[in-house]
This record gives sequence, structure tokens and C-alpha cells, in this order.
Amino acid sequence: MMRDSTKVLMKKHGWRVDRAIHNYLYFAWYYPYVKTVSLAFKPLEYLTWLKPLKYAGNFIFSRYHSKVLSAGDTKKIFELNENINIDGEENKRVVPFKYARKILFTDPEFIVVMDCPCKKALGDKKEHINSCLCVGSGTGKFWLDRCKKYNPRVVSQKEALDLISSFRKKGYITQAFFKVATGGSTGVICNCHPDTCVSLRATALTKKIDPKTYMTEVSGYSIKHDDKQCRRCGTCVQTCHFGAVNINGKGWTYDKDKCQGCELCVENCPNGAIRLYADPEKSMPLDLDLIRERARKSADALRN
Repeated sequence: MMRDSTKVLMKKHGWRVDRAIHNYLYFAWYYPYVKTVSLAFKPLEYLTWLKPLKYAGNFIFSRYHSKVLSAGDTKKIFELNENINIDGEENKRVVPFKYARKILFTDPEFIVVMDCPCKKALGDKKEHINSCLCVGSGTGKFWLDRCKKYNPRVVSQKEALDLISSFRKKGYITQAFFKVATGGSTGVICNCHPDTCVSLRATALTKKIDPKTYMTEVSGYSIKHDDKQCRRCGTCVQTCHFGAVNINGKGWTYDKDKCQGCELCVENCPNGAIRLYADPEKSMPLDLDLIRERARKSADALRN
């Protein structure tokens, strides 16, 4: 007999039964699915000159991708106490991909944490494996019903934020994932490191093939630096995974194009010399306050 959580999963996809089956298989066999993908990427490191890979990347990454989150935007998600369901072309300002871009949180106070298949597949420390979070009862209850081998457990909002904070202190960034296979919406949020995250490694690889083809969308923030406060300690250089900041003969330098806006450098600067700002030249942050205000204004405009 089909469980209620499976019925919810199937209903989410409507007439696209193929996507519902994909969704079921994806989570029910989470680890072998991601392990297979990670193995498939290895030979591609030596084949970046193949032009057809550009088109394959465009096909895949319009359907499966992530959005980097700042600490502040992450906190708003894990303190949410109302349902959010925002779809439409305007969401491309936040998640500029063709298919998977719904901003959807149903029963956001229901949170489940489960083993991360990327960390498991790519050999992260055992104590770091249980770190993939689901916000919402739909997917969360499916994890509890069908993914027991991946150690799912219910946590409070505070416990989830504490877990994220502990990972950020270890140099992990926060990402929200959007997949056509899971209904084209967010809800799965993970603590990711470039060494043990398939999406971050895939983006680094595919950018060598085509800079416009990528899997990881930046947070929408850049940083500003206060030279008077800076002591040139190098903490920000050591913290940044993307080579966006440097200290050399020219002093402190910053490459905004490389910056993902993850906020780790801001959190780790011992002198308060760096601050985050919403960059109008980048995609819109996944800031629930801004997104809800934008949706309200759009609804008012339609009524008038």
C-alpha cells in the first residue's frame, strides 16, 4: 500500500509521472544515485575540450542546480513559521535557470536532517555526513518513511541553525537546492564544501568548458572592505574557497566575479573589516523578506 508521504510526492508532479518516479528513486537511493554522478564526472576532467559537453551541461544544469545562501538569508528560512509558495518568471531574478526555480516551503517548522550523499561519496569525515536538511513536511516525511538507511531524524529550527552554524565555523557554505526531479522547488538545504560537494565540483569543472554553463548560482551578495580596519592577517584569504580575495604587493585585492557571496569571510574576519551587501549586478538574494514583498507588490499590481 502506498504511504501518505509517497502520495504527496506523486501529487507534487501532477501528470508528470516520469518526474515523480525520478523523485522517488532519487531520494530512496540517494547515495548510489549521487555516487554514480560523481564517478561520471571524473573522466570529464580530461575531456573539457569536447564541445558537445557544453550542450549536455546546459541540459542538465537547467534542471538541477543550487543557490548559495548567506548566513542571514539561511536564518530567515529556518525561522519561518508560514508557508511560502512563489512561482513565476520573476523567480529567475533569484534562480536564473529555465526549469527548477520554485520558492516553496510547506510546513517549514517540520525539519529533517539526513546523511549527505555527496560527503559520503567523496569521503568527508564520518562526523560530517549527517548534514543534509529538508525544510517542510512533504519531503521530510518521505525521508523518514523511505530513507531510514540514511539516518533521517527530526530536528527543531534551533537545532538546524546550530548545525549550520557549526558547519560554517568549519568552512562549509550553505546551499539551497532546486531540482526538476524534486518538483522544481527548494526545500533541501545542505552544508557544502568544495572538496566534498558534487554541485560545487561540477560547477568548477563545467566552467572550464563554458563559463556560462554552471550548476551553482551565487548568493546575490558581494563584499566591501574597510582598509582602515584591515590588519592584513590573511584570515579572509584562507577562508575563501573561490580565490576571490588576496593579499599581495598591491595590498588587499578582491575579484567580485569569483565571489560567491557565501559570507564566510565576513564571519571570520577578526577585525570587522568586511561587510556583505546585496549586489544589483548579481542575481537577487534568496531573502524571504524581499521575495515576499516582491510577490505582494506583484499581486497588488494585478488587482489594480
